[in-house]
Formats: sequence, C-alpha cells, structure tokens
Amino acid sequence: MTRRLSARVVQVSRASAARLIAARGAAGEDGAATAEYAVVTVAAAGLGGILIKLLSSDWFLQILKSILEWIIRTALSFFGIGG
Repeated sequence: MTRRLSARVVQVSRASAARLIAARGAAGEDGAATAEYAVVTVAAAGLGGILIKLLSSDWFLQILKSILEWIIRTALSFFGIGG
C-alpha cells in the first residue's frame, strides 16, 4: 500500500511539474511580442525622421532631380526621341 501510494505521489508530482514548466515557458514569451513591436516602432520612427531630413535637404533634391533627368533622357534616346 505504501509503495503504491508513493508511486502515485511521484506520478502526480511529475505531472504537476510538467504543467508548471509548460505554463512558465508559455508565460515567459508573453512580453516578447510587445518588446519586438516596440523595437520595430522605434526603428520605423527613426527611418521616417531620416527620410524627412533627406527629402527636405537641397542637395538630396538636386541629386534626385539629376537621376530622374538621366532616366528620362536615357529612355527617350532608347526610343529615338530627342537627342
């Protein structure tokens, strides 16, 4: 009887320990998604700030204008339009 009771206690203890480990493992990941969203949000805000700074600067607009003019000239010369 004592041996059977001891075996049952061990079995219940193992099952309880397994449930506890599973619950802790799942709970340990709860804040991970929130932290990842925070990192992505900060990165997006930083990238947005850099783009605003670039697009509002004269030298960047001049480079962009030069690139677009080159693309248009190349396309027109490819089709034999303009010179």
